[in-house]
Amino acid sequence: MSLRNIAIIAHVDHGKTTLVDQLLAQSGVFRANEAHAERAMDSNDQERERGITILAKATSVLWHGAAGDTRINILDTPGHADFGGEVERILGMVDGALLLVDAEEGVMPQTKFVLGKALKLGLKPIVVLNKADRPHAEPDRVLNDAFDLFAAIGASDAQLDFPHLYASGKQGWAVKDLQKDPKKDLAPLFDLIVEHVPAPAAEARVDEPFQLLAVLIESDPFLGRLLTGRVEAGRAIPGAAIHALGPDGKEIEKGRISKILAFRGLKRQPIELAEAGDIVAIAGLSKATVADTLCAPEVNRALPAQPIDPPTIAVTVSINDSPLAGREGDRVQSRVIRERLLREAESNVAIRVSETAEKDAFEVAGRGELQLGVLIETMRREGFEVSISRPRVVFQTDPDTGERLEPIEDVVIDVDDDFTGVVIEKLSARKAELKDMGASGAGKTRLTFQAPSRALIGYQGEFLTDTRGSGVLNRVFSHYEPYKGAIEGRRNGVLVSNSEGETAAYALWNLEERGTMFVGGGEKTYQGMIIGQNAKSDDLDVNPMKAKQLTNVRASGKDEAVRLTPPRRLTLEQAIAYIEEDELVEVTPKSIRLRKKVLNPTFRKRRMRED
Repeated sequence: MSLRNIAIIAHVDHGKTTLVDQLLAQSGVFRANEAHAERAMDSNDQERERGITILAKATSVLWHGAAGDTRINILDTPGHADFGGEVERILGMVDGALLLVDAEEGVMPQTKFVLGKALKLGLKPIVVLNKADRPHAEPDRVLNDAFDLFAAIGASDAQLDFPHLYASGKQGWAVKDLQKDPKKDLAPLFDLIVEHVPAPAAEARVDEPFQLLAVLIESDPFLGRLLTGRVEAGRAIPGAAIHALGPDGKEIEKGRISKILAFRGLKRQPIELAEAGDIVAIAGLSKATVADTLCAPEVNRALPAQPIDPPTIAVTVSINDSPLAGREGDRVQSRVIRERLLREAESNVAIRVSETAEKDAFEVAGRGELQLGVLIETMRREGFEVSISRPRVVFQTDPDTGERLEPIEDVVIDVDDDFTGVVIEKLSARKAELKDMGASGAGKTRLTFQAPSRALIGYQGEFLTDTRGSGVLNRVFSHYEPYKGAIEGRRNGVLVSNSEGETAAYALWNLEERGTMFVGGGEKTYQGMIIGQNAKSDDLDVNPMKAKQLTNVRASGKDEAVRLTPPRRLTLEQAIAYIEEDELVEVTPKSIRLRKKVLNPTFRKRRMRED
C-alpha cells in the first residue's frame, strides 16, 4: 500500500477543518448511520467555542482510487497567525501541502505566511480554491492573485507550475473545470493528492536503524508522554530499545517503546510495526520533548529540527495577591503556576517562559494576544488564579548598529467604504503605513498596512466600534524595523473603587454619568479595583458602595426606581489589551477583574509623583 503525507494550510476561516470533515466522511471513516460532530478535528473546548483551530492535529484516511489503495496522513493546521509555531513544526513532517484559498476573500496575510514556510521547505503545494459555490466568489481572480503571491515569495519554476482545483468544503465536491465537470464528490482531490504528492523519501531508508523527530507532544493518563513524528528511517516495534537525543546530539534518556499508536480516522490505534515514512505517536519515554530525536541505541547523531520564529509579545504572569485571592481557584501558589507554564513551553515551542527579577512572577512570550489569551483561559479552567500585566512587544537589537528594533506586522483590513477614513486616521496616528488601498466588492474597501505590533495592542475593540462591527482585521508578523517612537495609549482614565465591600445599585446609578461601568450591583469589590471607564482622561477614585439614606418621609415621586445600564463585560483578551502599565488583570476560574498594581490610593499617588 502506498503512503502520502500532506498538510492542509490556509488563512484563518478559509475552511480547512470543514474540508477535512468531508475528506473523512467520503473516505469511509464514518459509517453511514454514525453521528459525528461538525468540525470533528476541533476537539478542544476552546476550539469549538471560538470557531478556530488552535492545535495542529493528525488524521488518516484510506483511499481506493485510480492508482490503487493509498493511505493518506492528513495534518490539519491552525489558520491564525498567533499559532504559526504549530504550522512551522508540522510542515517538516509532510511531503506536500494543500493550500486553501477562499474564492471570495482571496489571498490574505496568513496565506502568505504559511505558503512562504512551505515553499522554503521545497514543498510543491496544490492550490484549492475553496467556497467556489458562494454567490460573490471570483475564483479566477483569486487564482491569478495566488500565482502572483507564489512569484512574489520566490517560488521555483516547479513550484509555480502548481495544480489547482475548485471546491466547496461544505458541500463536499472538488472539480478541475468549474463549468463542465459534475460537482458530486472529492474524488478529483484525492486522486490529485496521490498523483502530485510524492511518496515519503524516508521509505528508501527502511533498512537503516530507527530514527524519529518528535514534532508534537501530549500527555495520556494511561500511557504517559506521547511523542508524535514521522519515522525518518528504519522500523519501530513495541518493546524495542531506544534513546532520545537533544538537538545538540547529547543523550537525554534511554528507554523502550511501550506502545506505537497510528492515526486511523479520528481514532488512534495501537500497531505492531511502524515503517519509515509513516506518522505515528510513540509512548515509553518520560523526558524527551519536541525537537528531540528518538532513535535506535547505535544512532548518535540528532536529526535537524525546524527553526521556529521568535516570540513578538510578552506578558508577566504573577500570583494573584488581591484581597479576593484564593476564593474561587485552588491553584494559587507560584510554584504550581511556574510548573504549569514550563509544561506549556515544553509542548508549545512558540511560547517562551523566563523568570523575572520579582519573586512569584514569570515572563511569558508568545506570537500574539490571542495565543497568550488561549493559554491563560486554559489555566483559568484548570483552577488557576493569576494576575496578568499589559502585553509588551519583545524588542531586538541590531547586531551591527546597536539600534533597537521592534516587530512590524502586515495588516489587511476589509471595511465598508464609509469607515475607511476613520480607520486610516486611527492607524496612521499609531505609526502605521498605508501600503495599498482598493475596492474588494460589495461596497467594501481593502486596506493594507504595515504597523508596529505595539500599535495593534488594544486596537481591535476600538476598530470594531469605529466600523460598527462590520470590519474584518487580519494581521501577521512580517519583520523587524528600527523603533518608531512613542505611540499614544488609552485616552480614557478609569473609575477606581476606594473601599472594600459589595457594590450598591444606588451608588452605581449616580456614577453612571461619570463613565461606563464594568460591574453590576451586588458584586464584590475592593480598594484599588477598577469598576469602570472614566469619561475623562484622568483616573478617579469613587465609592461604589454608598447606599441611599432612608428617611421617615414618604412622598410620591421621591423614590426614583434605580434602573442600571447593563455593565460592559470585558472578555479575557479585551481586558488584557485594555489595561495600562500600572494596571493588572486578575483572572480566576469565575471572574475577570481589572485592578491597579498599587491598591492604596495614597501610595499610588506618591509613586506617580516619584515617576
